[in-house]
Amino acid sequence: MVTLEIRGRRSGRLISFPVVVADYQGERYLVAMVGRGANWVRNVEAAGGAAVIRHGRREAVNLEPVEPDARAPILRRYLELAPGARAHVPVDQRASLSEFEGIAAEYPVFRITQPLSGEVDEAA
Repeated sequence: MVTLEIRGRRSGRLISFPVVVADYQGERYLVAMVGRGANWVRNVEAAGGAAVIRHGRREAVNLEPVEPDARAPILRRYLELAPGARAHVPVDQRASLSEFEGIAAEYPVFRITQPLSGEVDEAA
């Protein structure tokens, strides 16, 4: 289990919730399985991508938005790893990449990177 920790954009409180990290071509990604309206997506955007991921230890990360035209294979990989997400995504996990391309703009994807020195939010 992986937990994402992010500051609430209105409350300023630290919010934690479970996420599935999708690995694809040597990179790690987070996907908003309920789409663009996901509250955590708005919090990540308000925080400039600064977040913490916990998987045994805390790791300060930066979440970089992935352009819609690059999301299809990541979305497919995500559905392989997150069976609970399948009910939220209108494409079968075995669908062609072109079918995933058709919905990619609706599902934000963030690449997990290491923050540059000075980018780490001590409060996160």
